[in-house]
Amino acid sequence: MSQVTLSLGDMTFGAFEVPESIPWGGEQALTVHELVGGTRVIDAMGRKDAPIEWSGIFMGSTAVDRAQYLNTQRIIGQPLTLTWSSFNFLVVIRRFMANYEFEYRMPYQITLEVVQDNATPTVAGDVPDIDAQLTQDMNTANSLGSQIGDGPLSGLLGTLGSAIGAVSSFANVAQSVISSVLQPIQAVQGRVQTLIAAADNTMLNVTTLGGVLPANTVSQTVGRMSAQLNAYQQQPLLLNLRNVMGRMTINLGSGAGATRSMTVAGGNLMRIASQTYNDPMAWTGIAKANGLNDPLISGVQTLQIPNQPDNAGGVLSTS
Repeated sequence: MSQVTLSLGDMTFGAFEVPESIPWGGEQALTVHELVGGTRVIDAMGRKDAPIEWSGIFMGSTAVDRAQYLNTQRIIGQPLTLTWSSFNFLVVIRRFMANYEFEYRMPYQITLEVVQDNATPTVAGDVPDIDAQLTQDMNTANSLGSQIGDGPLSGLLGTLGSAIGAVSSFANVAQSVISSVLQPIQAVQGRVQTLIAAADNTMLNVTTLGGVLPANTVSQTVGRMSAQLNAYQQQPLLLNLRNVMGRMTINLGSGAGATRSMTVAGGNLMRIASQTYNDPMAWTGIAKANGLNDPLISGVQTLQIPNQPDNAGGVLSTS
């Protein structure tokens, strides 16, 4: 790398200060769920960049000063730009160690934590709106329900699909509409949990493969083997369906129409809007959610505060 310009913050490394190589890369952060029977459910959580580290030697009359500069940057702990070749990172110095051999020679080691990869940034992509997310999750849930093949569960999924289909858009809906969808979601979750418990019980009570015992009839043996196989196949499907229902609940709770309760004693809606949204004029959305037309609050009241500001159709709107 002797022909490559290596810079960290305001400092450019030269000669023996530049290492022969710089390792870079990282991992994918994973959450691994180990299921009975060896089945795995793996959730990819995103990039996890490895620390960048190298070693070199400061030489010459400025060796001590240059080493002290890097040590000072370590102490300050501010992000610095690291560049070489086509690489560009925002980093923080985690560790800097120098070995004073004599005034003109000082080997060093440095470890940098990556804050951001400017050359290959994380691209989030277009985030679908709440309607697209719910539709996609409903399709996934129906597919899982078909594979599971439980009659009551399929019926509950049909009820949930009808509830979602009855709403043209969840972008700005009342809490009552959100509740009308949350109720069938909870019903599906309850049935899924019952099926998971049954599958777990079947697998945990296995003492021999298929219950093959001398006293068992052929039909009993076949029935037990079938039940065990079905439990092993259904468990990952049920866990995935439970995750889908949980995601739908979270998405509904983060929608513009979702609210949270706040009990107040007097005051005014403009102050609440300012504290919640940093916009006092968003008080009209709070008023609409609570059937009010005055920003002043009388006595002790429990208000429903929308998670997102809602100025559409508020009390100050004119036709």
